[in-house]
Amino acid sequence: MTPDASQRAFARRAFLAGGGLLLAAPALAQRAPQGCRGPVYLTIDTGWSREAEAIAAILRRHAVTTTLFIANEPTFRGDTTLSDAWAPFWRARVAEGHAFASHTWRHWYFAGDPGPGRTTFRSRRNEGQEVLDQQGLCAELARPIEALRRFAPEARVLPLWRAPGGITTPNAVRMAAACGLRHQGWTRNGFLGDELDSAAHPNAALLRRNLAAVQPGEVLVMHWGVRSRREPFAGILEELITGLMARGLCFEALPAEGRA
Repeated sequence: MTPDASQRAFARRAFLAGGGLLLAAPALAQRAPQGCRGPVYLTIDTGWSREAEAIAAILRRHAVTTTLFIANEPTFRGDTTLSDAWAPFWRARVAEGHAFASHTWRHWYFAGDPGPGRTTFRSRRNEGQEVLDQQGLCAELARPIEALRRFAPEARVLPLWRAPGGITTPNAVRMAAACGLRHQGWTRNGFLGDELDSAAHPNAALLRRNLAAVQPGEVLVMHWGVRSRREPFAGILEELITGLMARGLCFEALPAEGRA
């Protein structure tokens, strides 16, 4: 879930490149104007899930439809995100019309290609590593969707996937395509910053930056809660949604073919 130091540095550089943190905050409207100037695609990765219910309530209140990339990650409750205890949560999201896609089962990270048709998949929680062949990668990507289908057979699942941390290898992308799945990252201004250190990047600064930087067509990424962030991003999510709506942006689930 949480990037290592190099990932954090990359994410921070990409984030700051999108417009910086010292922009003036635009006034927030209570509701969006008539019409839609363009869509944005909010995607949510599983994560620590500490603020999951609060985030879900905000999305429901504003009729925001998202794409949920699911993996079986540890949660603040001491279980995992695709354990049976979370079935009611996922069933509720299915009923609300959100789309789903794979984020791998174990949420390990791709760490190189040792040879043709093989890719290294490595834990950052000292659980080891494995070299996946074509069959192994397809199984890894299919397993979270199989778990979801047990909870909610009617779930709308897209032929997309996202690598943990957004980190891919050439073989992982090719092999996943052979499984029928296209990799979906996020756009330049789509990194909303919920994985950044809250002392250096407080919510007020993230809100100002995101309201100014996000443009029509962006693919946005956040989580159901990030363990390391002391100021939960959920605290500004509602203002972010209403602010983007006030600019005429509409929230949609990703199309089946994804977005570049």
